[in-house]
Amino acid sequence: MSLAKVPVTIVTGFLGAGKTSLVRHLIENANGRRLAVLVNEFGDIGIDGEILKGCADPTCPEDAIVELTNGCLCCTVADEFVPTMTALLNRKEPPEHILIETSGLALPKPLLKAFDWPDLKTRITVDGVIAVADAEAVADGRFAPDPALVAKQRAGDTSIDHDTPLGEVFEDQVACADLVILNKADLLDEARLAVAREVVLAEAPRPIPVIAAIEGHVDPRVVLGLGAAAEDDLDARPTHHDHGEPHDHDDFETVAITLPEQASQADLLAKVEAAARAHNILRVKGYVAIAGKPMRLLVQGVGSRIRAQFDRPWHAEKQRLSRLVVIGEKGFDAAAVAAILDGA
Repeated sequence: MSLAKVPVTIVTGFLGAGKTSLVRHLIENANGRRLAVLVNEFGDIGIDGEILKGCADPTCPEDAIVELTNGCLCCTVADEFVPTMTALLNRKEPPEHILIETSGLALPKPLLKAFDWPDLKTRITVDGVIAVADAEAVADGRFAPDPALVAKQRAGDTSIDHDTPLGEVFEDQVACADLVILNKADLLDEARLAVAREVVLAEAPRPIPVIAAIEGHVDPRVVLGLGAAAEDDLDARPTHHDHGEPHDHDDFETVAITLPEQASQADLLAKVEAAARAHNILRVKGYVAIAGKPMRLLVQGVGSRIRAQFDRPWHAEKQRLSRLVVIGEKGFDAAAVAAILDGA
C-alpha cells in the first residue's frame, strides 16, 4: 500500500461557467492515469454526472464517477463528502487522482477544511483549486465589486447597494483558487478578454495564473500536478465567510421540469431563451427528446445564452423523457417558467 497521498483537484466556478466541460476534457486526456470523479449537483437530478458518464473509459469507468445530489458539499461534509471519499480510496484499485466538480453554488473553502478530517488527511491532499469563470460574464462586470459597473448594468434596481449572493460566490471561488480559467474565450475579443483578466486579478488575494480556454480545453499538465497542498494554506485564501457569516443557499431555488417529446429543436430553444429572459433564470441544463431524432439533445443555458447539441442515443430500455433543471434566484416564478417551456 502506497504511503503517498492521492492528489485531489477541486474544480469550482459559477453556474454554467464550463466546469463539466473541463472535467470531461481531463477524463478524455488522462493518458492512462486512473481517475475518479465526484460531481456535486444543486437539485435532485444529476445532469452533469450523466454528461461525464457518457465519456467514461478504462481510466475512469462509470462506477468511478460519483454523483452527490443531496446538498451542497460545503454544507454536507460529514454526511456526504467524507464517506464518499473514503469509499473511493478503499476501492480495490484506488484512483491515482480524484477530480471534484462542485456545484455552482458551493464555496470551496469549507470543502478545503474537510481535508483535515481524521479519516482523510493522511490519505489525500488538495493538488489545486481550479476556478472556471465565464469570460464574457466577467468582462461584462457582472461579478465585479465596483458599484459603478453594477449601477450601469442594473440601473433602477433598489438592491444595488448590497453585494449580491452571486458576487460573493464568485469572489470566494477566486479567493481560493490556485488557477483561474477564463472559459468561452471565443465569445469576446482580446480587449474584453483583458478586461475579464483584470477583474479576476482584482479579486485574487495573491498572484495566481489566469488562462483563457474554449470549451474547457486546457492541457492537463497545466491543471493537474500543481502540488498546492491547499488544505495547509487556508490563511492565504481569505473569503467572505471566514468569520462566521452564514452560507445560505436560500438565495437560490431550483426546479426540475419534465417535458413531452418536442416537435422542433429550434422552437424548444426559443422557449428556453424566452423563459430565461422573462424570469431572470441563472442556469438551465438537461436533456430533451426531439421528434424523429434518435439522440438526446443536451441543453445548457447561462442566462439567456443557450447552447445545445445531440450527445448520445437514448438508451433503448429508457423512456425518451425530457427533463430540464432550472435554477434562479429566490422567488423566481417556477410555474411561469414551466408554462413557457411546456407551451405549444
